[in-house]
Amino acid sequence: MPSAPVIVTRPAREAARWVGELRAAGLDAVSLSLIVIEPLDDPAELQAARQRLPDYDALMFVSAAAVEHFFRAGGALPSVLRQRFWATGPGTCGALQAAGVPASSIDAPPADAEQFDSEALWAHVQPQVRPGARVLIVRGGDASGQPAGRDWLAREIAAAGGVCDTVVAYRRLVPSWGAAERQVAAEGAGGRAIWLFSSSEAIANLCRALPATSWRSARAIATHARIAEAARNAGFGTVRVSSPGLAALVASIESFE
Repeated sequence: MPSAPVIVTRPAREAARWVGELRAAGLDAVSLSLIVIEPLDDPAELQAARQRLPDYDALMFVSAAAVEHFFRAGGALPSVLRQRFWATGPGTCGALQAAGVPASSIDAPPADAEQFDSEALWAHVQPQVRPGARVLIVRGGDASGQPAGRDWLAREIAAAGGVCDTVVAYRRLVPSWGAAERQVAAEGAGGRAIWLFSSSEAIANLCRALPATSWRSARAIATHARIAEAARNAGFGTVRVSSPGLAALVASIESFE
């Protein structure tokens, strides 16, 4: 087992779950959230979208946070759902079921998929999108509440003849750190810990928080090739790609030793 701790960089709620699972697998894991999830200052558009749920053939949620904030906007689910609910991964699927969406109404990549992303989801749901089909993408926004993130899926839906709307359900902010958090980051920068990245935005926030830091000695595991590329571009000396499943992550972490 590696002696170096694993730095989990997901938002706090998800980071706590990942830290718990890694520790249960025998690893030393710590949380250093690089993205802070906050509610919208003005949820009016979100509430309006929530009331228009029957207008859509499918709703796509980019994360568990998107699910939680969307359903927090109010109003009970219809007793009979005709809509499909799209999710990119197991965490989002779990959040949908916790919100009352039956598993039979949820579409997502297989649990053993190599990647949980828009491309994997689209391969699964593309046959649902016929000309005129309406899809609502529920996602996060920047500090001002403007949509943030990739628009690849929206372009694919439009190219297939569908109509795609987007609503922001929450804000993604840069964290503020104290001395303890900076110490953890310093250990990671020096190669004394292994970074675990599941978001390119998290890497950008890290570099923004520590702009003068050299990452040449840093070691990182990324859960997608795009994220790995962002880490390399930021200067990380050693970067490996792993599928996001627990067993694969543990194997990748252990391979550093």
